[in-house]
Amino acid sequence: MTQQGVRWTADQVLALAPDATSRKAGSKLGAAGPWSEAGSSDEGTVWGLCKGSGSKPYQTVIDIADAAGPAYKCSCPSRKFPCKHALGLLLLWAGGEGAVPPGPTPDWAEQWIEGRRQRAQEKRTADAAGSAAGSGDPEAARRRAERRAVRITAGATELEQRLADLLRGGLAGTEQAGYGMWEETAARMVDAQAPGLAARVRELGAVPSSGPGWPVRLLEECALIHLLDQGWLRRERLPDGLASTVRSRIGLPASADGPATRDRWLVLAQYDTADARLTTRRIWLHGTDSGRTALLLSYGAAGRAPELALPVGLELEAEVSSYPGTGQLRAALGEQFAPPAPTATRPPGVTTEQAAARYGEALRDDPWLDSVPVTLDRVIPAPDGDSWQLADAEDDSALPLTASARSRPGLWRLVALSGGAPVKVFGECGHRGFTPLTAWPEGAGEAVQLC
Repeated sequence: MTQQGVRWTADQVLALAPDATSRKAGSKLGAAGPWSEAGSSDEGTVWGLCKGSGSKPYQTVIDIADAAGPAYKCSCPSRKFPCKHALGLLLLWAGGEGAVPPGPTPDWAEQWIEGRRQRAQEKRTADAAGSAAGSGDPEAARRRAERRAVRITAGATELEQRLADLLRGGLAGTEQAGYGMWEETAARMVDAQAPGLAARVRELGAVPSSGPGWPVRLLEECALIHLLDQGWLRRERLPDGLASTVRSRIGLPASADGPATRDRWLVLAQYDTADARLTTRRIWLHGTDSGRTALLLSYGAAGRAPELALPVGLELEAEVSSYPGTGQLRAALGEQFAPPAPTATRPPGVTTEQAAARYGEALRDDPWLDSVPVTLDRVIPAPDGDSWQLADAEDDSALPLTASARSRPGLWRLVALSGGAPVKVFGECGHRGFTPLTAWPEGAGEAVQLC
């Protein structure tokens, strides 16, 4: 199938927006009015000139066939990716072939495409050279790893002492101590080169102000940190898979060195989380042939969207390689053999009881796991007092929605999509409840992103 035969929906395009403001502004530019000389190629390039406030129109070009998701270039001054012009052009393209007809690529768009291809080839060459160089001095790499392990061990030992002091003094004192105590401890873990421990310690600082029952939640989180500390200090006694999981949770880098799996991957969901330093994008995939679920992670500096972006509900044929660790679902996207294309494929679903059991089973391999990806089959969103739940259409079991899910506009999209009828819902199921990310109506119908 050529690129001209692949059309996305408006929801799939708008899911690429870095924020709500860009989504709204891009929607206004999704009509033919502001555009001129718009065109597309069979190789997956879309371009156009968009009228702006100045005398010269903005030159916008998009590489839809890029293996890491759409790539964008626009002459506007926006630092958002994609900018509103790129979103508008994609919406125009998604609306039908007439608005963005096939044609010869203009010079300014061709130069960008050629430059991207050249840089991609140079990067592949550099990566290959870097891999060869890295493998040429394994002794130096071993010494660096040993030095870091010594620092992490010292940090974990110090953290164990601090947790013991906290329990001896009583949890009640943490409410008066404030966030500074936790931030100072987290800084010590950063110094010890254990960013995973630092992140978990920072999260403790918000627990005392999280409402009734906070001492129980604080004790639970402290117990998980203690377990991670002990896992690191006794890692030589652990099975290889669990030891890899501990290293990952501590924050040690790892390579996706598992065997590559080629499959037709359905893009289940994509969403971003951000803090003051980093934006993290999570993309869930379902292997149509393998039945495997994989998680792709991509990062961007604070205020900038990560580069990797895949439209929800589309399917792409590609290879993915696993990261080490028992029960770990994270993978790296490898070679892509076909661009994302529409599909009628849906992931198989389970009941709410089976979803809860699946999370329990996953905790045996990774006790620090917050949630697991699950597709619920034939569930109905229903109010539950002041909260909401997803109830099985066939029996009396249900899963409560997480607090974050209840506060998102996606809840009302889910309620509207259901209309009281069963729907299929993909999301994350954990100890805080279920977070719906994508839904499909009964029978025919496209995926609706909820996050």
